[in-house]
Amino acid sequence: MSAEDVLAEVGPRLRRIRKEREVTLAALSEATGISVSTLSRLESGLRKPSLELLLPIAQAHQVPLDELVGAPPVTDPRVRAKPLVRHGRTFWPLTRQPGGLQAFKVLVPVGVEEPEPRTHEGYEWLYVLSGRLRMVIGEHDVVLAAGEAAEFDTRVPHWFGSTGEGPVEFLSLFGPQGERMHVRARPRGKA
Repeated sequence: MSAEDVLAEVGPRLRRIRKEREVTLAALSEATGISVSTLSRLESGLRKPSLELLLPIAQAHQVPLDELVGAPPVTDPRVRAKPLVRHGRTFWPLTRQPGGLQAFKVLVPVGVEEPEPRTHEGYEWLYVLSGRLRMVIGEHDVVLAAGEAAEFDTRVPHWFGSTGEGPVEFLSLFGPQGERMHVRARPRGKA
């Protein structure tokens, strides 16, 4: 498919996505800061789409940019992100949606670090895969073993690392403030 063919399909796709969400041009204009006339011309194909216009529309509809431009379907669902090393820790990104829920596999090498709690916006959920994870959250200083999970508001000062007994691997799910992940072993009220 040529670039012109791809661009020709963007307008109808923008209209379909907007209509599916039952959003008016005026409401989309308010959310994106793009004039109603420009949005209308984009949808009718009278205006060529640009990143400057598509990025705020994708953000307003909370869809990946690929969905607006009709990127070819991903045939291989595996995430092939390269690991990042920060402060001696290795992070493998497991998701690809900036601004949304982020998932990482984290490896903390053996070693004893002095906790330096930090805060930021968001909510985090941790699940220990192997080893023992020391967590300092607010006034709590706890150790999680493999198979244990924790969740917390990241506005509370927090830090986590190895207990010094060996390396620790864990999954970290991080979301914008208000997105909470809940893990329960059994429903409330059941023994």
